[in-house]
Amino acid sequence: MDRVELAAFLRSRREQLRPEDVGLPAGPRRRAPGLRREEVAALAAMSTDYYTRLEQQRGPQPSEQMLAALARALRLTGTERDYLFRIAGRNAPTPVVAAAHVAPALQRVLDRLSDTPALILSNLGEVLVQNSMADALYGDRSHLTGWARSEIYRWFTDPAERRIYPEHDRGRQGRALVAGLRAALGSMGPQSRAGELVRVLTKASPEFAELWERHEVAKRFVDHKVLVHPQLGEIEVDCQVLFTEDQSQMLLVLTAPPRTEAAEKLQLLGVVGTERFDSVR
Repeated sequence: MDRVELAAFLRSRREQLRPEDVGLPAGPRRRAPGLRREEVAALAAMSTDYYTRLEQQRGPQPSEQMLAALARALRLTGTERDYLFRIAGRNAPTPVVAAAHVAPALQRVLDRLSDTPALILSNLGEVLVQNSMADALYGDRSHLTGWARSEIYRWFTDPAERRIYPEHDRGRQGRALVAGLRAALGSMGPQSRAGELVRVLTKASPEFAELWERHEVAKRFVDHKVLVHPQLGEIEVDCQVLFTEDQSQMLLVLTAPPRTEAAEKLQLLGVVGTERFDSVR
C-alpha cells in the first residue's frame, strides 16, 4: 500500500470536484477548492475520521468495498478506479466490483435528478445507485448482497419482488427480464456473470427455465407501465432509459405528465419516504 500516493490521489480528486458535480448545493463561498472531506465521506458512506486518516497517510488499508465506495463518491473513471485499487495495495477490481462501478456520465445525470425516481442499473438488473425518490418507490436495496442484488434473480426466487407490479402485468415483466438477460449473455459470453446467473436461475426456477427456452432477446424497457405502491396505490409512469456506450449500464428515469394523479402521487413519495417498507418486509 502506497500511503503517500493514496493520500495525494484522493486529495487531488476531491479538490477537482465541485458540490454541483455530485448533486450538492454550492452553499456559501468556500475557502478551499473542491469538496470537503466530510462531503466525500458522506457520499462514500464512511466516517469523516476514516476518510481524513486516509488523506493524512495514517489510515488502515481500505477494503475492496471501501475503495469501490470511494471510486463512486469521487466519480472516478474505470482507469482511475483501477489505479486507486493498485496504490491501495489491492489487486485489480474483481468482476463483481468492476461491474458495480457506476459510469461517471450516468452518475452526473442522476446527481441532477431529485424530484422524480431515478436509478442506475447494470445489465444484470443490479441497482448500482438510486436517488431518494427511487428509495421511496422501490425501497432501499443497498443492503442486498450476492445474486439478491439482481432484480432478475429476485423476481424468480422471491415472490415479494412482484408486488410492485399489477398482477395482470407480471407475466410481461418476467418475460422482459429474461429477454434482457439473454441480451446481456450475448454481449458478455457464456462464461461471464450473465452466464452464471442463467445457470443459477435455471436450477432455482422452473418458470425461468421455461421462459429461457423462448429465446426472446430485448434491451428496451417498456415506455409506459404501472407500478403499485402499498400506500399510494397504482402509479402510471413513463420510463426513459439512457444507456452507456457499451450497454452495460442504464439510467432509468420515471416521470408522469404534469397535473395528473400520477404526478401528484410521485410528489407524495417524498413525504411517504421509505417508512412503509418496514411493515411489508
